[in-house]
Amino acid sequence: MSASPITVEQAIELAGVGKFQRRLFLIFGLVWMADAMQVLSIGFSAPTIAKTFGIPVPQALQSGTSFFVGMLIGAFVFGRLADRFGRRPVLMATVAIDACFGVASSFAPDFTWLLALRFLTGIGVGGTLPVDYTMMAEFLPSDRRGRWLVMLESFWAVGTVLLALLAWVAGGWGPDAWRVIFLVTGLPALVGIVLRLALPESPLFLSRSGKAAQANAVLERVARVNGRTASMPPLGAEIAQRPPVSALFSQNLRRRTAALLAAWLLVSIAYYGVFVYLPLKLGAEGFGFMRGQAFLVLLAVVQLPGYALAAYGVERWGRKPTLIGFLLLSAVGCMLYSLGNTTVLVVGSTLLMSFALLGTWAGLYAFTPEVYPTGLRASGMGLAGALARFGGLLAPAIVAPVMVAHFTLALAMLAAFLALGALAVLCVDVESRRRALE
Repeated sequence: MSASPITVEQAIELAGVGKFQRRLFLIFGLVWMADAMQVLSIGFSAPTIAKTFGIPVPQALQSGTSFFVGMLIGAFVFGRLADRFGRRPVLMATVAIDACFGVASSFAPDFTWLLALRFLTGIGVGGTLPVDYTMMAEFLPSDRRGRWLVMLESFWAVGTVLLALLAWVAGGWGPDAWRVIFLVTGLPALVGIVLRLALPESPLFLSRSGKAAQANAVLERVARVNGRTASMPPLGAEIAQRPPVSALFSQNLRRRTAALLAAWLLVSIAYYGVFVYLPLKLGAEGFGFMRGQAFLVLLAVVQLPGYALAAYGVERWGRKPTLIGFLLLSAVGCMLYSLGNTTVLVVGSTLLMSFALLGTWAGLYAFTPEVYPTGLRASGMGLAGALARFGGLLAPAIVAPVMVAHFTLALAMLAAFLALGALAVLCVDVESRRRALE
């Protein structure tokens, strides 16, 4: 008698977690590390861009704005394309755009060319976000998924440390330091292109596209790489579905989409307020070391226990309780700045914020792809990523003027955003801990 058909979730459990997932984790982590370097390089590159092209630093910072606009577009567009045409082709396209235009940025002959190349690089970087996390989620069983997705976010801390070292070394190139920074931050994505050539398509996407035999072949490959010798039973046949992006706001998904998008937007505004505009304010009051490479490394180091606690929490307590806890801790940490201006208090508050806010981001990246069905998973992640980039673009208009005029009010506003983010997470109508992907 032939074996009874099983679900993809059951097949992934049979294939096990091992060498295949670790390889996937490192491949995605390499590019996520490079993306962190690309995003954080904006502040370090602007002064030497200004010197090279003879423009003021505020104008040089437009390269960052151009990059963020590209990320916004790339996150939404490529997230949707991944749900329409598959994870793998979009995975390859985004990392190729990221690598090619990232490296090309270092050779920009004038500022106009630089703006265009940074915009195109941003499209690639923004596009890697929804696809990488979606695909990683779809190769993991429900009892391991949250922990692995959280730890994938920890490559952001690795990228932060490497960027600090790179900025220090690049300083020896004088006005061309920005060219060195953009060249080096683009190289890991070039390596990523080669490494991703061997990756298969997501079995969950194949199955939901009516390609059960292809999905079964991928799962048998995963099992072999992981050292499993048992034969893989056939997958149950499924009807191919291609829901429109508007289905994110259908009756069944409207509440969770609205709540999650609100959380991503609010956390993003608070994040850029705390780590961009707050250091500018404090730097003008004698805490200039907060913008240096050594302090950036320290911030990255304290992020690691934040990621570890988030990885433990999402599996032990659940996604929502962990996220709410980190958001409320972030809000408390934000208000600690209002208690005084001693070095110990300022440094302690900043380290607490780095611990809590990066733990929050890790929880969001783990939670969001789990709450959507396969035909909308990358689209939901892409829309969330686009809202996060919009939050980064919105932060200067919302946070900067208040930070200059009313410091305590600005802190209260940022804390309120974080508290509202916790409320938004509470409103999500599903807890995805140990929940099979739809």
